[in-house]
Amino acid sequence: MDVLMIISILVALCASFSYINVKFLKLPSAIGLMLISLIFSLLIMAESKISNTFYHQIEAMVKSINFSQTLLNILLGFLLFAGSLHINLSELKKQRAAVISFSTLSVALSIFFFGGIMWWMFTLFNSPVDFIYCLWFGSLVSPTDPIAVIGIFKKSNMPKGIEATINGESLFNDGIGIVFFVTIGQVINLGIENLSFMDVLLLFGREVIGGFTLGFLLGYGANYFMQKIDHYQTEVLISLALVMVCGEIAHLLHVSGPLAVIVIGLILGSKISKSATSEITRDYHSKFWELIDEFLNAILFVLIGLQMVLLPFLTNYLLIGVIAIILLLICRYISLSIPIFFLKDKKLFNSRTALIMTWGGLRGGLSIALTLSLPDNPYKEIMVSITYIIVLFSILIQGLTTGRLVEIFY
Repeated sequence: MDVLMIISILVALCASFSYINVKFLKLPSAIGLMLISLIFSLLIMAESKISNTFYHQIEAMVKSINFSQTLLNILLGFLLFAGSLHINLSELKKQRAAVISFSTLSVALSIFFFGGIMWWMFTLFNSPVDFIYCLWFGSLVSPTDPIAVIGIFKKSNMPKGIEATINGESLFNDGIGIVFFVTIGQVINLGIENLSFMDVLLLFGREVIGGFTLGFLLGYGANYFMQKIDHYQTEVLISLALVMVCGEIAHLLHVSGPLAVIVIGLILGSKISKSATSEITRDYHSKFWELIDEFLNAILFVLIGLQMVLLPFLTNYLLIGVIAIILLLICRYISLSIPIFFLKDKKLFNSRTALIMTWGGLRGGLSIALTLSLPDNPYKEIMVSITYIIVLFSILIQGLTTGRLVEIFY
């Protein structure tokens, strides 16, 4: 299959599944599309037991897409930019202490808690995994996915402070989680015996500080030129170019591209809404990125469902996967509760907040993409399987019930 045919089939599947969801299931878009594509994958796998008319064609198509590279190198920047563009920056600034602590300290604690417990759990199941690889595994599944989170809380009635905190945390801990993943990967490649604690800290700091700096420079630079004109076609082109160029510059400088693009989105989202540009420019720019967000989300969640075709070994690790789900939720709750204990505003941040953020902290395509991007190693199969089980539970069960939980509490 050539590239155009693959894209055509994928878009046709997205359109068909979206119609089925809107007409019959009426589920949130991301959840409905993933569920339908998952059922489609299971039917294709069942068909392979009778004949291989469709199975090998679908399998070849899914393999040729390379989910990991497609998300990390193409979709992620656009999705993070679209998500950050509509975050209320002034509200986010008010809750900056909470956002910073949740997206750094809580992520780090969750990685070490979960990685340590899973190291013991793998040994218990006679599938021992080196401790450093368990931490690497923890960095894949501990951060929540803003792509899955923001859409659910957008329609909730929770206090603006908590909503801004959850959205900001999900955006930034996504970027920080990738930094942890990259840093631990570099430690494994270079050999932990060859690195000091300061070396590891410098690797981590370069990614984070470099990503923020690049984002500020590009964001404010683009805003300066966009203020000089009032032409929505050009401003949309500038924002598109920014997202695409940012990733390449970040790669060359070895800094965090996801963090940089989040910062650009926050800056432009805030500046455009307050600028002297016309209402029509603001409207077109906003709606363009909403459509991009919806379209790419549809592609992403259909791809997540179709990945099932490539994971015939999934059921081999079902029990340990279910245990990992429980452990991950416990680790997230504890890692959130520790900074919440020190935050002053107990009206906003309490055990109820920790519970909502724990259950509403969904894992999505990013966790799968990072796991699939792992180099070949003796533990890759079990890590891919458990990650996929966690993501399925997160989106289909937590995603469908988080809104109801928010209604109960607020």
